[in-house]
Amino acid sequence: MLITMLCGVGLYASLFMLGKARRAARGELSEPSVVESARARLYGGIPNALLGTLYYPTLSAVTWPVLPKPLALAAFAVVCFAAATSAVLAYSLLYVTRRSCAYCWASHAANWLLVILFAVHLWGGGLLR
Repeated sequence: MLITMLCGVGLYASLFMLGKARRAARGELSEPSVVESARARLYGGIPNALLGTLYYPTLSAVTWPVLPKPLALAAFAVVCFAAATSAVLAYSLLYVTRRSCAYCWASHAANWLLVILFAVHLWGGGLLR
């Protein structure tokens, strides 16, 4: 249940930031934002927030059933990749863009906690047959 709640936090932050990115694309933001930086589109020019809106519901959905070991390990690899991406983006917030973004930090914290919780469930028997 905690994994699903963290996915909800990440999804909310992603949806908010996706809306902000769309407003930025239309020139509707009154202040500079992290969504306007190149780091807001790390993978193939796709907004990170859009990837988050796909990632969090999918992760939440796959954690409910009992997964066979190969799928559970693949899901864990994806969770680790998301957490590593969050580390890169957190570094950027702190040392490159030097901008405040509460929604970004909420998403990063959710990703880092998801690694911990997913690992506990994975190796605790919750997701493996």
